Parts: sequence; structure tokens; C-alpha cells
Amino acid sequence: MTLKYEINFLDYWHVGSGLSAGAKLDALVLKDNNKLPFVGGKTIKGLVREMVELLDDDALVDVCFGTEGVSMGSVYFSNATLSNAASEQIIAHALQGNLYDEIASTAINAQGMAVKGSLREIEVTVPVTLIGTVEDVSEEQSKNITQALMMIKRIGLNRNRGLGRCQITVEVA
Repeated sequence: MTLKYEINFLDYWHVGSGLSAGAKLDALVLKDNNKLPFVGGKTIKGLVREMVELLDDDALVDVCFGTEGVSMGSVYFSNATLSNAASEQIIAHALQGNLYDEIASTAINAQGMAVKGSLREIEVTVPVTLIGTVEDVSEEQSKNITQALMMIKRIGLNRNRGLGRCQITVEVA
């Protein structure tokens, strides 16, 4: 069975590419070849695994996500991307630049002053809705994987500082 999920981002979010923009930005958002944002299936899989572990279902963890050095997981997580219709419109009108913003932060010392050299600027993505799938899910696994997906409330960098708030909904495809 295949589960289809939607991630509705409620605030700016940042899933990093690992790249910087030189002196301008310290961290860039992960983008596809069309400069559209996405969340990698591996990232979603890791977050779902963490939530399944919180549900205390060790058997599901081993079967779905595998055991390190022993077995691979049986479930496949696609990348979460913009819908085809949204992607086509954004590309057709060259609106990719409107999907991103920049935010700055700095460390503050005990005296309330900025710590020298601590200014950091990152690229963030505006709130959007992404769609992904979880494939090869058995009937038995679907309840807990659905519950785990819906337990995810933040994705990406600076989750504890307000970025990446999201709501996930799930349906059987």
C-alpha cells in the first residue's frame, strides 16, 4: 500500500543543502534542478523513524527502517515536493525567487551585546505545501506510520527556535 502525505508549512523553514553563498549567506536551502525547494525522503524517513521509536514499536522500526549493519528497511519514502501544478506555474512564470527569504541571527553575551563574529544569515523558504509518498507499507504498518507522520510538528534547521512549524496530513493513495 502507498500512503500519500502533505506537509503544510506554517512558517519559514530551512532544510539545508550543506552549501553556502560565500560572504552573503551561511546556509542555502535544498533545491531541485528547477530551483524549487523539497524535503528529501531520507529526512522524512529519519523523522518518522524517531516518532515510531517514541511509539515504542521496536518490531516496526526493525522491519520498516532496518537494523544497522544487518538489514535494510522495507518501506520507501519519496522526496516531498511541490505539486506538479504549482511547480509548473512557478517555473512558467520564473517565480522561484519568491519562494525564499533571508533571516539573520547573532549570539548575545551576558551584557546584552552581540558576540563578535557571530552574525549568521541563512536562506529560508516561505510557507508552502509539499506532497510525498511512503511506499511498500503493509496494512499492519500503516496505522503507526500514519500516526508517526502526524506527530511531526517541525522540520529542518532551527526547529527549536521557531522555524519549520508544520502540519502533516495522510491519506491512502
